[in-house]
Amino acid sequence: MLPLADQVLELLSLERTPFWTYAISALLLAALALLLRPLLQLLGLFHRYYVNCQRLHCFPQPPRRNWLLGHMGMIEPCEEGMVRVSQLVAAFPNTFLTWMGPFLPFLSLVHPDYLKPVTTASVAVAPKDYLFYGFLKPWLGEGLLLSNGQRWGQHRRMLTPAFHFDILKPYVKIFNQSTNIMHAKWQRLVSLGSPSLDMFEQISLMTLDSLQKCVFSHSSNCQEKPSDYIAAILELSNLVVRRQHRLLHHIDWIYYLTAEGRRFHRACDTVHRFTADVVQQRRLALSCMGREAWLQAKQGKTVDFIDVLLLAKDEDGQELSDEDIMAEADTFMFEGHDTTASGLSWVLYNLAHHPEYQQQCREEIQELVKDKPLEELEWEDLSQMPFTTMCIKESLRLHPPVTIISRRCTEDIKLPDGRIIPKAGHILSAGNICLISIFGTHHNPTVWPEPEKLHWAELCTGRAEGGAGADTAALHRAAG
Repeated sequence: MLPLADQVLELLSLERTPFWTYAISALLLAALALLLRPLLQLLGLFHRYYVNCQRLHCFPQPPRRNWLLGHMGMIEPCEEGMVRVSQLVAAFPNTFLTWMGPFLPFLSLVHPDYLKPVTTASVAVAPKDYLFYGFLKPWLGEGLLLSNGQRWGQHRRMLTPAFHFDILKPYVKIFNQSTNIMHAKWQRLVSLGSPSLDMFEQISLMTLDSLQKCVFSHSSNCQEKPSDYIAAILELSNLVVRRQHRLLHHIDWIYYLTAEGRRFHRACDTVHRFTADVVQQRRLALSCMGREAWLQAKQGKTVDFIDVLLLAKDEDGQELSDEDIMAEADTFMFEGHDTTASGLSWVLYNLAHHPEYQQQCREEIQELVKDKPLEELEWEDLSQMPFTTMCIKESLRLHPPVTIISRRCTEDIKLPDGRIIPKAGHILSAGNICLISIFGTHHNPTVWPEPEKLHWAELCTGRAEGGAGADTAALHRAAG
């Protein structure tokens, strides 16, 4: 180091004294240490990456597109992509590995026996992964979908009253009203000679209409006229899906510079303003009336989701903040409308392709409403439709509204065949990401022979007796 110090002294035209010599040497050593530190960290990252790759080597993988892209673009968010998933599941009926680029592995689980160790692991061992869920956070905040650990448990307990039968029963009337509006709209379109319509779009408006009434006690008449709030929710749903499949848009600062990022920001503002106004007005009314007077005023009336959240308290008497309530309300508006609309659309599609089953469903419903003046289903009727329920469940198997969920393994998890999902993460995260493929499991030929066919009878018998379909039915409960 001393010869180099001498050269620096000469370059700086400083006198070669012991003080300057040792001072320059110390500065050079410090600079070297600063350079070595990130280099050692980088070497450590690549060593962990190499070890992780070796441990993942036991899992089969389809051919990569190339070394740089990995399997990116192999499964598109469209019908062809779902066909590709079915082909992969047929080739790898338990689990398989895919790569996003050269460094990011995803382990797909497509058999109930292989899902179970991950879905039943504690939240500390297999928490939610935020690589994709994180895109929703600016919109949904820390609601049930995106929260983890103690916060999730606390909020889940506080929200339990919202799912009590006494709360849910009056909602059936709201569902009937929203459905009647949709039917009347369809009848007008038919009378005007409209040859077709976008079923998913129409049903999405109906589910959003229902949710707005159940969550906020607000009627925007969105099925008949435009609503800025409803339009913002639909736009946010589409933008989130589009962002997932554009790698550069995963980087926040790049995404928010794009036109889509700016649209996302504006739509978030629209949704948040609406929710905040409702929560603040309701909080003010509750404060003015007092808790007891508020509860008395609600007797005999429909209690909406905001009411339940405002009145909720934990074991220590702690209430939810306005931000917490807004996050949960926004979460339910998102999760409730899209999945329900997708499920209903596929049910109608599958029944239309099987007129004989459609007629059986129609006869079952007609028998239930034949003596009712309004010919509308009531709460008690919902448990009296075994064949229709069976058709709905089988349609959900064929076309699950949520095709995949992800978990990040922070500890080694042993699979039934003895292979280990390693806890060691890759360069971009502290833990390997497991993709729990709901669609893949439901289309796994080792679970469902001829999985593309409709298995009405097998579904009913299997779930009752623990046969085909029993494990996949339990998947949704285990995944949370």
